[in-house]
Amino acid sequence: MQIFSPGKSRKRYLGIFARPSLDMYSHVIQEGDEKAVWIANRDDPITDTSASLMIDRDGRLMISHSEGKVILLSATPTAATNLTAILLDNGNFVLRELNSNGSVHRTLWQSFDYPTDTLLPGMKLGINLRTGHNWSLTSWATDQAPASGSFTFGLDPNGTNQLIISWMGKVYWKSGPLPNGHFGFKYVSNEDEKYFTYTAYSVYGRYTVSPSGSIQAGFERNKVFGICIDGIPDAGCVKQVLPQCRTAKNYWFELRQVYMFGDSFKIEENYTLSLSDCKAKCENDCSCVAYTSVDSDEGTGCQIWGNSSSFVTASNSLARGVFFLTRKDEKRKWWIWLTIAAPIMVLVFAFSLCYLKQKKLIARGKAREVEKVLYELAGPNAIPGQYNDKKLRHDIQIFSLETIHVATNNFSSDNKLGEGGYGPVYKGMLVDEQEVAIKRLSTSSGQGLVEFQNEIKLIAKLQHTNLVRLLGCCVEGEEKILVYEYMMNKSLDLFLFDASRRDTLKWNTRLNIIEGVAQGILYLHEYSRLRVIHRDLKASNILLDDNMNPKISDFGLARIFGKQEFEANTERIVGTYGYMSPEYAMNGIVSMKTDVFSFGVLVLEILNGKRNNSCYHLERPLNLIGYAEYLKN
Repeated sequence: MQIFSPGKSRKRYLGIFARPSLDMYSHVIQEGDEKAVWIANRDDPITDTSASLMIDRDGRLMISHSEGKVILLSATPTAATNLTAILLDNGNFVLRELNSNGSVHRTLWQSFDYPTDTLLPGMKLGINLRTGHNWSLTSWATDQAPASGSFTFGLDPNGTNQLIISWMGKVYWKSGPLPNGHFGFKYVSNEDEKYFTYTAYSVYGRYTVSPSGSIQAGFERNKVFGICIDGIPDAGCVKQVLPQCRTAKNYWFELRQVYMFGDSFKIEENYTLSLSDCKAKCENDCSCVAYTSVDSDEGTGCQIWGNSSSFVTASNSLARGVFFLTRKDEKRKWWIWLTIAAPIMVLVFAFSLCYLKQKKLIARGKAREVEKVLYELAGPNAIPGQYNDKKLRHDIQIFSLETIHVATNNFSSDNKLGEGGYGPVYKGMLVDEQEVAIKRLSTSSGQGLVEFQNEIKLIAKLQHTNLVRLLGCCVEGEEKILVYEYMMNKSLDLFLFDASRRDTLKWNTRLNIIEGVAQGILYLHEYSRLRVIHRDLKASNILLDDNMNPKISDFGLARIFGKQEFEANTERIVGTYGYMSPEYAMNGIVSMKTDVFSFGVLVLEILNGKRNNSCYHLERPLNLIGYAEYLKN
């Protein structure tokens, strides 16, 4: 917690910052991230450099300074005497009454009840039904002005279990009813309160409502939802209805440098309005012809001019930027529009032809890439395009799509074993009555040709008792299919995280699985012809045969290293959050340590029988790793 001034502003605020020294956030924040997660006096800034935080004689928490009235944080006096204010590890600043032995008697006030623009694990978004107190987030006015902005994020006041974003009192975005776990939120409703809480211990660490109304995740502030202005809007965006005078057909905005004179204007004294808020006010006021910010440094405040205002174009440094609302001449001849539209239509047609040609070239290039991989597997004497149902080099077989359809009964749902990031997996029976597992690339999958080629090349060349064996593949049209040996007991996660099956995993079986996975990783890292980093080790990618022996599967995200190469940087971070090592998740540094970290998480899950992303502490939102560290200390 510290006093700070955003940007070049002289205004000073008391804020809480998540630092790398905080254990629970050390994996998601870097040095130099100066965004406060909570601000005590966001709407009461001071310029006093000697301000201090104190508890007065009435037991109220306050900011004392020399410029005027004190700023009260906990406004209600209390008769308690043994008080202390402390910043907890989870970022919650609390005022507590202590017992005579130093233990906590009760909490009188906490910052988690008065969030600013940031939601941390353990906070609530909702309402206390007994007191009427509302928990919601309010954006900064601008990126440089922490004052309460025009966007709020919280529980729908109409009683539905959905989250909404409001802009200047109007619904701007709504989530729809959220199931527990969606976006990492859990919904709680009882006679005392109803709220969403965010307790997931993930790579994100926090949610923030931005000055533009989007919800940003993590300390790198990646946009997650509520994106209703830039780019393709979210499905939950609510259409903003403008007056009839502001249809898109008869006005646009233009920036000019001008002098203003005359008294026909009005100024919004509310300095929390941003320039986009000011534009919205002008759009909804049919008499408005121009607008600008009052404070150009912070981009806040709103000055509006009406129809009778006068302006003179300026060319010197005293001029200011004003956005003009200009009406189009609706009486222009139709042939003028035709003159404008004709070249545009020609350009659109030309671009369409280029696009189709480019798409065809890309498809042809992909086909050649697949052909190249199959040619490599088949050997130099293979005839391109004639691979169906043939045994190739490395004992890999190329199956026809017809054979796959027969084996899976046309991908019948009765044969479906499960579905992962790559796509659905089916049980199949070949003509020789061999049982196989058939993985079909989904068209909506984030994985594609690169991962498909990667898996064929790797598994074909890697042979180990603890690696799943690839029997063949099928490539026809848009279909990309991999055929594996069938594992009777499916994947490890079906046993570990299922209460009815968990008890069947005896300790000797669990230790055997741990040892087998370790042997597979050791082979990949040290003893195979290629040094391979798997990058996606997790319980669902560990398959179990009929004797419960483990086999590592899914090499679509694997990275191949040279024998003398030990570390590399990658801009494409792939894998599963919760199993990623910190240096890989944050900086893209991939090495053998990446798999070792994932293996360590897997071992904890095997021994504990619970998922890493579960919550293990009531006061601290700790995951399995954090809880193990907590117990160690």
